[in-house]
Amino acid sequence: MNQAPPQSYSKMLARPKIRLFVPEPFGPGLSLHIAAGQSHYLAHVMRAKEGDSIAVFNGQDGEWLAEVSMVGKKAVTLSLVSQLAAQKTTPDVWLAFAPIRNKTELVVEKATELGVSKLLPVFTHHAVVKSVNMEKLKAHAIEAAEQCQRHDVPQITEHKDLSVLLGAWPKDRILLFADESGHGENLHTLLHTLLPTLLPGKFGLLIGPEGGFSADEHHMLRIVAQVKAFGMGPRILRADTAATAALACILSQVGDWDARPNFT
Repeated sequence: MNQAPPQSYSKMLARPKIRLFVPEPFGPGLSLHIAAGQSHYLAHVMRAKEGDSIAVFNGQDGEWLAEVSMVGKKAVTLSLVSQLAAQKTTPDVWLAFAPIRNKTELVVEKATELGVSKLLPVFTHHAVVKSVNMEKLKAHAIEAAEQCQRHDVPQITEHKDLSVLLGAWPKDRILLFADESGHGENLHTLLHTLLPTLLPGKFGLLIGPEGGFSADEHHMLRIVAQVKAFGMGPRILRADTAATAALACILSQVGDWDARPNFT
């Protein structure tokens, strides 16, 4: 005998298929004037029509149901109907990372999906990439947030040198440093030790460049009280793999993976 699908599954299927980040105030009946790129996407890619349902979020007011109220040649307007879900916060976990050739956008995408609250591009001695396109990174973060059902978009700071990052690092935030030299502590053990002494999820993670950290940078890191070195097993991981793997470990330990998707 076939059983009815779980209620959460039915809710998932009933949700609008299009989801957009719209940084405007939300409220019942309010109109949202969509940015040019999103208007083009709705009108010409998704072929949206008046009356179609869209899910929207702004990083503050949860997720809302909106209807397409006007489709013009260059602009689309939405009308807010009702709240679908209350605002859910992401863990207070930051990712500082050296930009990676052809993979920086991938790191931003995966970090957003995993739930980091802030992304901090940092330049190091061995970094191959010496500049980043901030608008492009922000666009990738927004797109990833739209796809993964989170209610906010991580903040992305302007790039800075490692010495500047460490000099301004908050005294109440631990910075976990992926030490490719093999001298770091087991990550699981380190997190188990640190978690009882910290506010929930108040961590930073630092991932170096393709060529690793220089000797001077290793010294610089080890004299900062908030920095704790950890290892990532017997293999040397690519920088983008290291960022994704370490974030998954940290976020599972701080309790983020105990939650359920927004449609439940």
